[in-house]
Amino acid sequence: MGGFECADHLNAFGNRVDFLELTNHLRNIESDYKNLAEFAISTVREGIRWSFVERVPYQYDFNIVKIMLLEAHKQGIQQVWDICHFGYPDDLTPLHPHFTVRFVGICKAFVEMFKAEYPGETLIVTPINEVSFISWLGGDARGTSPYGVHLGWEVKYALMRAYIAGVKAMKEILPGIHILTTEPLVNVIPPLNCSEEEKISARNAHLNQFQSVDILTGIMCPELGGSPDLLDMLGFNYYYNNQWIVGTGDFLKWANEDLDPRWKPFNQLLKEAYERYHKPVVLTETSHPGEDRPQWIDFIGKESRKAISEGLPIWGICIYPIIDRPDWDDTQYWHHSGLWDENFLVSGERRRILNLPYANALKQAQKIVPGKLNTDYLLSYEI
Repeated sequence: MGGFECADHLNAFGNRVDFLELTNHLRNIESDYKNLAEFAISTVREGIRWSFVERVPYQYDFNIVKIMLLEAHKQGIQQVWDICHFGYPDDLTPLHPHFTVRFVGICKAFVEMFKAEYPGETLIVTPINEVSFISWLGGDARGTSPYGVHLGWEVKYALMRAYIAGVKAMKEILPGIHILTTEPLVNVIPPLNCSEEEKISARNAHLNQFQSVDILTGIMCPELGGSPDLLDMLGFNYYYNNQWIVGTGDFLKWANEDLDPRWKPFNQLLKEAYERYHKPVVLTETSHPGEDRPQWIDFIGKESRKAISEGLPIWGICIYPIIDRPDWDDTQYWHHSGLWDENFLVSGERRRILNLPYANALKQAQKIVPGKLNTDYLLSYEI
């Protein structure tokens, strides 16, 4: 799968970012989709950008989304849609008393539009991307709206209340809709020579990664109405810095060159998460910036193959981002984490440049990961 960065939130400085515009994906969507064919990728993650669709409460403009849908249908591309990818309309935060009803409104409007435009077709939706992360960023780290400190749980609770209500509303309109979560998959560990208190703190921090999906499935906060039937696919986002030490925040080396006994193989982290919910798994985001991209995709391919060989139903692996992206808070700095880099010419023109080492490593990884699993509706490509 390929993921096109679609964040539209307010960054740490209070400025609205629009990554579909910043990356030129909206202008280049035809060629961006065509370029995927070389890698047999025909499923992508996209976002509707809630903050742009609903500039006035309860008034929705899906014109750009319709253009994106049309291009996908022309080229045989399957789109998996984020309704909220970090961004809320200007007059909303998760703590606003109208947040849930407004979110239900955008969910219903989007599904009704899709149903009218493409009746009978499969729709896969992520209602809110990375609830765990955005709750921390906006509730504890002051990195986005509502710019809070010590409000992470309150933000998470509010987001999941809206999430559950939105899923229920969408399933009423389109019973066959498929809900895909996209949550970080992490390993939080204690320091070396740690105390018993530090062990407990690390264990609790590690388990907190499951809170959002626990709420969705009714394991936690049953008063919000969560249930296992609200979840169809488990999406997990895994990057090179997803294992760290509690308290200090120091990252473990992703390749574990130091042979740290606290490091966990990615396939084991996947297994732990799968055994908690027993739903099909999608690796919804993975990438590495810079020159380590080839080594990273080789690592992901091998770890995914191990997980599949152990019986885990992995239905997709999404390179995210598939094209280069700038930083949220410094949009002049580009991460160089995509399969295609953004090249800025002296003339002012911009071009997509395929990163050949990464491309070659991806094709090798595709050879070792079994393709065309029996997934009924998600996979229409080989990976």
